[in-house]
Amino acid sequence: MKPTSINRFGTSRREAIKSSIGAASLAALGGTVPAAVATATVAVSTGPAQAQRMPQPAAPEITEPATGIIMQPDYARTIAQMAYVWGWPIVNMINRRAAITQAPQPGHLNGVLPAAPRGQIAMLADYIEPSETFVTCPNQDVVYGLGFFALDEEPVVIQVPDFGDRFWVYALYDARTDQFGEVGKPYGTRPGFYLLAGPNWKSLKPAGITEVIRCSTSLANAIPRVFQDDTPEDKKAIQPVINQIVAYPLKDFTGKMKTIEWAKVPDIQGPKSDGEETKWVVPEKFFDQFGQALELADPLPGEEALYGQFRLLLDAAAKDPELKKVLVAAAVDAEDKVIKPFFQWKHNGRPAGNGWNRSTNNARFGLDYFNRTGTAKSNMFDNRPTETQYFYTDNDGAGSELSGGGSYEITFAKGEEPPVNGFWSLTLYNDKHLFNPNDLKRYSLGTKNKNLKRNADGSLTLYAGVKSPGGDKEANWLPAPGGRFSLYLRAYWGKEGILNESWKPPVIKKVA
Repeated sequence: MKPTSINRFGTSRREAIKSSIGAASLAALGGTVPAAVATATVAVSTGPAQAQRMPQPAAPEITEPATGIIMQPDYARTIAQMAYVWGWPIVNMINRRAAITQAPQPGHLNGVLPAAPRGQIAMLADYIEPSETFVTCPNQDVVYGLGFFALDEEPVVIQVPDFGDRFWVYALYDARTDQFGEVGKPYGTRPGFYLLAGPNWKSLKPAGITEVIRCSTSLANAIPRVFQDDTPEDKKAIQPVINQIVAYPLKDFTGKMKTIEWAKVPDIQGPKSDGEETKWVVPEKFFDQFGQALELADPLPGEEALYGQFRLLLDAAAKDPELKKVLVAAAVDAEDKVIKPFFQWKHNGRPAGNGWNRSTNNARFGLDYFNRTGTAKSNMFDNRPTETQYFYTDNDGAGSELSGGGSYEITFAKGEEPPVNGFWSLTLYNDKHLFNPNDLKRYSLGTKNKNLKRNADGSLTLYAGVKSPGGDKEANWLPAPGGRFSLYLRAYWGKEGILNESWKPPVIKKVA
């Protein structure tokens, strides 16, 4: 092998050439070239002129898709399937906002779900009820709020009271279901008035506003989450705090904290539930709403080509009723073959060890369409990874499907419970990813529970199944339905082991 030559700076010629290429690339992009790299560049130059920045040709004009074409059905079907996967979460958001903002005033839809007119929020006064079907995988560790906004038309003020030592976070979502802003205990947010504004709002920060938080889309929503212990004392103590979680249009801002006693707001009559999540995306109507989805969210860097194809598709279908039928058929097919499988946890996130999967890029999806659409289908409105990590499974440690016909043990070794600054919990869901009604009214166990029984060695075993494990063990039991179910671990404000993925969820052991 021919030996590598070393230049007078002690750098191999091969490495110097690599450094030269890197420096030229940085310079072409307008970046700053580090001194060490610049030195290496000079070392391999044959003359001063070669070390100078070379003029770059102007970017060529990119041809946009031609309009007025007659699109063949198979091409339309191909683009339509991608459009369906890409646009599913945004159409989902559009339809949720349309439903929730029909509320005439802030209140509780069917007595169980926060609902409010556009530009406002409503809060619950306790954990969410098991009859809730607005969203899958609800949480019974926090008191929830919910509201939807049109931020370009009416910026919204959201109040932050003094939560003391209590964990809280306001998850603020754009039309794509990505979070914007950082409002919560993990961020050290101070009490005050925060203005949520859309991308085209032009005014200066009004007097009395603590901070302006920009959303990249006009459609947005807020879901406050406030931790509550499962004790009568804490349920009473939390009331004065949550009563100051109020949001309203900027025109109603007075500089003084508004208070609403959420335990006494009216119930609002709504559609009856059929026992599973409301069908927010109807494939037969999807392409009637898809144009609105494109208008709500400007292309992210790299998405311009997608938008060009999607708009061409809509243009062609608008002129050809038969082609529109192809789009509808493609949507129905994609719903069944692509969207529906996301309800199986093995298709969400990535493996986390011991038969579990974990969330990935949650609430900061960007161009990650796989995880964005999968989450929107299976467990919409996740928090960011730094706020919460989620672990989920439909199977036990041996790979068999979890079923109420069996009894299961989930044991955390001493010191191996999820490492968190906030709280953790294990929730049991039925095959619809909703709570399983039971006589104990118990749907999750974790930090909020003060009566969990530990083993003699300091480990903690939780039980899942139709049958109670009996005796002291019943305090650690999650009642299951007779059929299939899933288990779901939350780690709020995780420590290093959660964030760097070194912590693994425990094995689920079938014992009967």
